[in-house]
Amino acid sequence: MTEASRRLRVLAAMSGGVDSAVAAARAAEAGHDVTGVHLALSENPKSFRTGARGCCTIEDSHDARRAADVIGIPFYVWDLAERFREDVVDDFVAEYEAGRTPNPCLRCNEKIKFAALLDKALALGFDAVCTGHYATVVTREDGTRELHRASDMAKDQSYVLGVLDERQLAHAMFPLGDTLTTKAEIREEAARRGLFVAKKPDSHDICFIADGDTQGFLAKRLGRAEGDIVDESGTKLGTHEGAYGYTIGQRKGLRIGTPAPDGKPRYVLDISPVDNTVTVGPAEALDVTALTAIRPRWCGTPPAGPGTYTAQLRAHGDETEVTAEPTDDGFKVTFTTPARGVAPGQAIVLYDGTRVVGSATIATTTRATAGV
Repeated sequence: MTEASRRLRVLAAMSGGVDSAVAAARAAEAGHDVTGVHLALSENPKSFRTGARGCCTIEDSHDARRAADVIGIPFYVWDLAERFREDVVDDFVAEYEAGRTPNPCLRCNEKIKFAALLDKALALGFDAVCTGHYATVVTREDGTRELHRASDMAKDQSYVLGVLDERQLAHAMFPLGDTLTTKAEIREEAARRGLFVAKKPDSHDICFIADGDTQGFLAKRLGRAEGDIVDESGTKLGTHEGAYGYTIGQRKGLRIGTPAPDGKPRYVLDISPVDNTVTVGPAEALDVTALTAIRPRWCGTPPAGPGTYTAQLRAHGDETEVTAEPTDDGFKVTFTTPARGVAPGQAIVLYDGTRVVGSATIATTTRATAGV
């Protein structure tokens, strides 16, 4: 009996948005025994939920409850605030403090939705966790699972799911992954189903930064620390109020009064938390030819040796061809064509065609030009 024809006990993670609502509705329509759950992720509702622009506000929990009522499934709110603070928020702050660029949504998928949530779901007797992500789980003849890109590349979210291991994939359900319809058609489907969230805007911001001011959020936790902005030769060009407020490849907000000799824009090339220095330079100095990645998460059996893959370096970034070779604590990647603006702390996800091979955290980079 295939999963499609087998009635499963499914826990549907409902963020309060249109995608997760339609995913839960499709799972229920397919004949599964579905229960909806909204994750309360804040220890401080005023700063994290009310008025926030992300996906975890108190209003979102009400929207999720209304959607569950329309679908006709039980609904609960689960408090995972402490786990979220430790694994996502504290990690986010620590990474920026160390001069790296984290991806909190990816960390949330790894630590909250498919670790804490899944573990609790399995303990309660559920068979799978269902979310509104756009990705596809393929079951092989031997029963093992593979994670693949969504049918519609424009909506594909496999990058932020590249942290899922084989055990988690065995209990993951993405009802929207095979959908070739547009987002507008998903909204039309929600409207046909009578779901109030049909016209609700998508969330794009970091859910725990209510006003979208990442630099201000970090400043409150790390304090303001004035330091130098320098060029590649070490010449001081200006000052900043905290190196943590910058990311590799950043162009805007540098507040450098003196233009470059060639008149071209300057970009952030390096962030040094040790001496609180931000180094800037020309765009071509951002070209990276190789990198090392640590803390790998494999979506199945790890590669035994070097291989040629495509890699994605950002949630909405393009693919680039690479050669990846396993190391003791991760893998080393060499780019066929230099990639620009690659930052330590970001995730790199490897693909074999549409199949997600695995993900890891970028530790170091090798630049195409001499300098930092």
